[in-house]
Amino acid sequence: MGRGNLIDLDKLTDGLYGLGWSTVKRLPEGVAVQLGRQIADLAWRRRGKGVRRLESNLARVVPDASAERLAELSRAGMRSYMRYWMESFRLPAWSPERIKAGFAPQDVHYLEEGLKSDRGVILALPHMGNYDLAGVWVTTKLNTPFTTVAERLKPESLYDRFVAYREGLGMEVLPHTGGAAFGTLARRLRAGGLVCLVADRDLSSSGIPVKFFGEQTKMPAGPAMLALQTGAMLLPVTLWYDESPVMRGRVHPEIDVPENGTRAEKAAHMTQALADAFASGIADHPEDWHMLQRLWLSDLEPREGTPGTEPA
Repeated sequence: MGRGNLIDLDKLTDGLYGLGWSTVKRLPEGVAVQLGRQIADLAWRRRGKGVRRLESNLARVVPDASAERLAELSRAGMRSYMRYWMESFRLPAWSPERIKAGFAPQDVHYLEEGLKSDRGVILALPHMGNYDLAGVWVTTKLNTPFTTVAERLKPESLYDRFVAYREGLGMEVLPHTGGAAFGTLARRLRAGGLVCLVADRDLSSSGIPVKFFGEQTKMPAGPAMLALQTGAMLLPVTLWYDESPVMRGRVHPEIDVPENGTRAEKAAHMTQALADAFASGIADHPEDWHMLQRLWLSDLEPREGTPGTEPA
């Protein structure tokens, strides 16, 4: 594919997302919900790479599931995934009252107590439910700003759209690469602030090996390392949907720092505990885990010169 075609594809991708944010948010909520289901069902029937990968991942989560059960889960998973997108396109148009009523987390007292302690709090989430909705609920309901990190997307204009969108919801957004994100996050935590990180898939070469649903993978070192360096609380969070318009969630108890071991050993222990908390929430609500990419090390194809990493 020539450079000109790549530029055209980038423009098309950016334009489609722009159309979603400009058009879907104007639709009545019921219409947007129905549209999302239709798109999800169409994508599921086409059996593209994302759907097949989702089913493969769900087979680890529900190892005893029949082919029919996996198909049901992947269809529900695509509907959940499209619900995330439809909600995200519409979030900028939601009223504060709609935002406050749109999320009902359990055990939120762990977060509230952490914020009162001035230790700083790290919320770590898997790709479940709608973490943007959870984030804007925190800024609106709890009146608490926070800092997060976003993967740099291609084209750059699409990344800029995502940053502008999330900043418009009250979040401070740092780039995953090309900046000093870790240092900024540490400063926010030392000041008693809140940091939110999606942390079930490693995007770097510095991930920590964990066992996840019985197989080896890697998860980001950031949450554990930030907690170790700053003394901040590390709280796992899992999210899910039911048949109502309200997203559900749970704030899990704090992951404690081990008393003994080297810094690397402590980080490894904490990251495994984080993976276990994620696994408990995903096992309860597998259809709301939106993992359409390769995750386990056995699925990753080595790229030349960098063994064990996933190809671009």
